[in-house]
Amino acid sequence: MTTTAPTSPTSPTSPAAPAPTASASGAARALLRTEVRLFLREPGALFWVMASPTVLLVVLGCIPSFRAPSADLGGRRVIDLYVAISVLFALIMAGLQAMPPVLAGYRERGILRRMSTTPVRPGALLGAQLVLHGGAALVSALLVITVGRVALDVPLPGNPAGYLLALLLAVAGALALGAAVCAVSRTQKIATAVGSAVFFPSMFTAGVWLPVQAMPDTLRRIVDFSPLGAASQALDAATGGGWPGWAALGVMAAWAVLLTGAAVRWFRWE
Repeated sequence: MTTTAPTSPTSPTSPAAPAPTASASGAARALLRTEVRLFLREPGALFWVMASPTVLLVVLGCIPSFRAPSADLGGRRVIDLYVAISVLFALIMAGLQAMPPVLAGYRERGILRRMSTTPVRPGALLGAQLVLHGGAALVSALLVITVGRVALDVPLPGNPAGYLLALLLAVAGALALGAAVCAVSRTQKIATAVGSAVFFPSMFTAGVWLPVQAMPDTLRRIVDFSPLGAASQALDAATGGGWPGWAALGVMAAWAVLLTGAAVRWFRWE
């Protein structure tokens, strides 16, 4: 399956800076509202982050063999596995394809430098992007779970608390990966290229082409050490009613911390 990177919000209009008398918190809220409006004006980003994971699930659900119980999967159906995979696909699109070009574009066009003269600090823009894309990924995940249940009769997560914990760690890891991509990319074009290079391995480890649970044992053990491979295993365990394995949660948390540290270390505002 091939994908096209979503169009990043590169409106010629820079994020509106609040009046100098605005408080820091008020300025940050105004900036977030502006970023949301810019995001909603981008049909490409909206489709790839919000709609494409659900479209992927529905298309795969139309394959008769995917809706038949499989003895190799313990009586589960392939489409049951693809709900968690589609959720991870939403995180990949938000973290790697949507966010890095936006931040790199702001830096390339000098928006971050100009923001240093306003009450809004450049860090507020980074925080707004993380909140925006993290929220979009969570909404997309909720849509996938709902459509899977209503249209394809996929059971809801048996352990909601464990599923939510695994999902939040997965979101943190995906956004940290996207921030790291942006940190090492000087321009918007480079961010798009690097994001695409990381995108396809991430798709593989998330199980988009072959569910992690169906991989050969050796390959699965290797993939389990990746952030999205561990997320796939954690979400699958919580879906079945169990608690996500502490090893998988630990791998996800470690990657989130490591990638966040790398992004902070390498990120440049100008």
